[in-house]
Amino acid sequence: MNMKKARTYLCIDLKSFYASVECAERGLDPLTTNLVVADPDRTEKTICLAVSPSLKALGIPNRCRVFQIPKGIDYIMATPRMQLYIDYSAEIYAIYLKYIAKEDIYVYSIDEAFMDVTDYLTMYQMTARELGTTIMNDVLWTLGVTAACGIGTNMYLAKVALDIAAKHTEDHVGMLDEESFCRQMWDHKPLTDFWRIGSGTARTLEKHGILTMRDITQADENLLYRLFGIDAELLIDHAWGRESATIADIKAYKPKNSSLTSGQVLPCDYEYDKAGIVIKEMAEQLCLDLVDKGLITGNIALYVGYSNRLQIEPAKGSVTLSSPTASRKTLMFRVMELFEKIVDRTTPVRRINLSFNHVKDETYEQYDLFTDPGELEKERKAQLAMLDIKRKFGKNAIVKGLDLVEGATAMERNRQIGGHRSGVSD
Repeated sequence: MNMKKARTYLCIDLKSFYASVECAERGLDPLTTNLVVADPDRTEKTICLAVSPSLKALGIPNRCRVFQIPKGIDYIMATPRMQLYIDYSAEIYAIYLKYIAKEDIYVYSIDEAFMDVTDYLTMYQMTARELGTTIMNDVLWTLGVTAACGIGTNMYLAKVALDIAAKHTEDHVGMLDEESFCRQMWDHKPLTDFWRIGSGTARTLEKHGILTMRDITQADENLLYRLFGIDAELLIDHAWGRESATIADIKAYKPKNSSLTSGQVLPCDYEYDKAGIVIKEMAEQLCLDLVDKGLITGNIALYVGYSNRLQIEPAKGSVTLSSPTASRKTLMFRVMELFEKIVDRTTPVRRINLSFNHVKDETYEQYDLFTDPGELEKERKAQLAMLDIKRKFGKNAIVKGLDLVEGATAMERNRQIGGHRSGVSD
């Protein structure tokens, strides 16, 4: 009988990563320095991307707004430098590679990674705690960034050990297996502390008197499936501390459909015509992305959210193309046609999300009777030339008249990474 080998996972998180990087750059200790990462050019309502651990110790949440920081607290405000944080993250990943092969690392986010260390413990003659601590210390000594670590017999337990258990240990390391999870975590509140349980899920469970993981294990499974569908299976497994997915499973996963997406929250409410300008800019960029990646798309989807002060359902719509294409002319026309069809002209817009779906390699492109292959190739060469110039001289090296119109956002977004300042000049 083949018994599946028990596995050991680490989940390492870089504490208050952006704030810690800013402290490291200034030669300051993030554990004692009050620092927030936020854009000083925005209003006091802007969200802090991170606050240093010393501010967290004063009860200030990580994603608070600037005006929520008590007036009596002195702190440094650091302007976001997203490219710097990406560079630090890459250096930290290089440190991980000193100990663990890339096949056994899954980068979950810019500041968090899972590692399957099962086959390394014997080689290093270390316990999981010793190996995790060694890696964390290397990051601290090399780059001045403090980390925390969760250890578990599956990826879920490693994540919970990080998010909950590690917060209550002096060495910032938490450990869980299925038995200790049931013993220590079954009665933990609130449920939103657990990975993958959001406020909506917690509210739904609470309506049925389910407040803890123990309650989930004792609940009627038919009820859970009625409430959450297939997701109930994951919820039940996690309530018992079970998780079957491995890093190898994640790396082997291939989605059935792929897409390219662009989304943004506008700086203020936009009237219909100004919102149309932004839609055009987003479509232009996605068209360039298709050409850059050698892809074509067969479906366009658009989501437009209206002003926050209005309780109005967002506009949603999609269109399937007669044949997949990367033609800028075709795609721009269909995007604007969809925009004009679904968006209310009299209601101000605040959020936009545009997706090119069902993307695949351009070698599968087929032409209909109305397509001129010569015109398509001419258009493609022009776009490739634009991409080459942008790569060499910056994203704003070429701009269109559209980008200079009042309300356009492309030039400013080209200076950003993830909607925040990159910290790199044009």
